[in-house]
Amino acid sequence: MNAFTDISTRMSAGGSRERVSIGFRREVDHFLHERLTEDLRQAGRDTTGLKSDPVACSKWRAILYEKGWLAPAWPKAYGGPGWSAEQQLYFENACAENDAPVLMSSGIRTIGPLIMQAGSTEQQARYLPPILRGEHEWCQGFSEPQAGSDLPALGLKAERDGNVFVLNGSKLWTSFAHQASHMYLLARSDAQSSGRDGLVFLLVEMDLPGISVRPIRCLDGTHEVSEVFFDNVRTPAADRIGDIDDGWTVARTLMQIARSNNTTTGTLRRAWRAAARHVKEVAPGEMTILRQLNDLACRIEEFEALQLKVETRPPSCGRKATSSLMKLTATELHQAITELAIQAAPHNRLAQSKYFATRAATIYSGTSEIHRNTIAWAIGCP
Repeated sequence: MNAFTDISTRMSAGGSRERVSIGFRREVDHFLHERLTEDLRQAGRDTTGLKSDPVACSKWRAILYEKGWLAPAWPKAYGGPGWSAEQQLYFENACAENDAPVLMSSGIRTIGPLIMQAGSTEQQARYLPPILRGEHEWCQGFSEPQAGSDLPALGLKAERDGNVFVLNGSKLWTSFAHQASHMYLLARSDAQSSGRDGLVFLLVEMDLPGISVRPIRCLDGTHEVSEVFFDNVRTPAADRIGDIDDGWTVARTLMQIARSNNTTTGTLRRAWRAAARHVKEVAPGEMTILRQLNDLACRIEEFEALQLKVETRPPSCGRKATSSLMKLTATELHQAITELAIQAAPHNRLAQSKYFATRAATIYSGTSEIHRNTIAWAIGCP
């Protein structure tokens, strides 16, 4: 067995394999073997951004929904499989190993869990089933031209008019806004307020009159992100989570959810597998690159152990610092993997596209500098 094959074989196992029952592993492995067609696998291998091809995503989503596995982290009470953290991790790694399409649904991963935690019973009944059925696609309306990592500087106005809010302003860098049916957003409900005060967290339908979406072309030619404009958009005041003027509290909970799962072990393993393919095609005998590939494999194993630990035994530093730790570690590792891929295959289109796509990873959901400050504050640094 040569060095390249040895690394690849070890990586394919995954640290989660021995943490779940043989029966569960066999069921997952059999399901993926039977239901992942070659076109779906190819769509997974060709993915460079946050989601795979829309047609492949739609097909794979329907298959997972039929099986009851579309939302691995959701409890049974809300339509999920009720899996343990170990089972969720095994399933995600198995999907990565088998090149399943990447769904990365904001509804499944982010707003759904928030509605479970902080939404009303009526909101849970109204929104959660359509998310599972794939009828609702959600996008996040946080960043604005003057408010990125400094999110409390946002200025989208939400003026109360009876039982509705009237929205005026814009959101920027909104991922998949052009495909979304709904947006969860943060707006300023008190015109005299500033900073974190006077905000409201709203659930908004994207087909309301006055909403327009303008795609932003990225470096790799894709337009996953857009600018969204609100011109006297009237949305029900009841379609909010939390109290009016206290939206920041809800947003903090949402950000903790998002930061803890926007770059997962499965994401890293997919990127590593792509990098390994480039190395095998272009530089299979380059020992320097092989050593770097091996080092990245070890770092992914370490991150997986950290991910499982914080999900089963949360550290004493608190959820905010923990989510910052996970986001910071994962996104910087993700960039390191794509940097090695483009070093090995500088002229490969997929390597180039993936490299460009991950440049923003240490910016969205808070910059690395912001997260380092959060961690420093949590452990008592001056």
